[in-house]
Amino acid sequence: MKTYKKILVAFLLNISFSIFELIGGILTNSISIISDSVHDFGDALSIGISLILEKISKKKPDSVYTYGYARYSILGALITTIILTVGSIFVIINSIKRIFNPEVINYNGMILFAIFGVIVNFLAVYFTRDGDSINQKAVNLHMLEDVLGWVVVLIGSILMKFTNISVFDSIMSLGIAIFILINTFKNIQEILDLFLEKTPKDISISELKKHIMAIKGIEDVHHIHVWSMDGITNYSTMHIVTKAKNLKELKDKVREEMQEHNINHTTIEIEENSSECHEKECEVKVNSTMHTHHH
Repeated sequence: MKTYKKILVAFLLNISFSIFELIGGILTNSISIISDSVHDFGDALSIGISLILEKISKKKPDSVYTYGYARYSILGALITTIILTVGSIFVIINSIKRIFNPEVINYNGMILFAIFGVIVNFLAVYFTRDGDSINQKAVNLHMLEDVLGWVVVLIGSILMKFTNISVFDSIMSLGIAIFILINTFKNIQEILDLFLEKTPKDISISELKKHIMAIKGIEDVHHIHVWSMDGITNYSTMHIVTKAKNLKELKDKVREEMQEHNINHTTIEIEENSSECHEKECEVKVNSTMHTHHH
């Protein structure tokens, strides 16, 4: 529940702050503060969604979701990322418009808002750090972006106060938006890898095979599948060919080996010889080797 509480704190801080920020942006006529409030409101909204989905994701497996609800947490991260992407594009369009039509800005007001912004967002980062879910990492990333965003606004508003060049405001706002976009693309890639059941980044199937084959009594291993539900918990299934009598001991050894590779949930099918396997994958293998001979 630790993650849930952290996300809740982040949500309350963000929603109240984005309203405060919007008012500040309008009062000081600063597009970088207004654009940050849009971004913050997007954050707050997505954190709210994350909060609900994070709660669902902790539910135990049942007959409908036999693998549990862990994917809901990623769904939260996906929605968050989409909201941020849309928000950033909106900000980029408005900043570009402002570069060509600069407006008068209240720099002193901006400086005050920026100092306050840095402090509040720094506290939010502090509260949401070190959780384990991708969802919470996404939330923490937003908070970190907010701090950086405000540091940029602070430096920019001080620069503008002394140079009186108001185009800095639009340029900062562009910078913030582009930075957010780059990060959201990284997030989307991680999320898609999970939904597409890609083998987790830190796991190599050929390595696994080598380690399993090294276990005494195992003649062959095939049909290895590894995937992750939420970027934290990894699952695997495999077929093992063995003539060993003590199967329980053998399976325990395989499971221990898998745990060393960060795979916590392994399903093992035992066969006495390779020809027993009627699964498609084994047939495909045979066929593909036959095809290579033809070429």
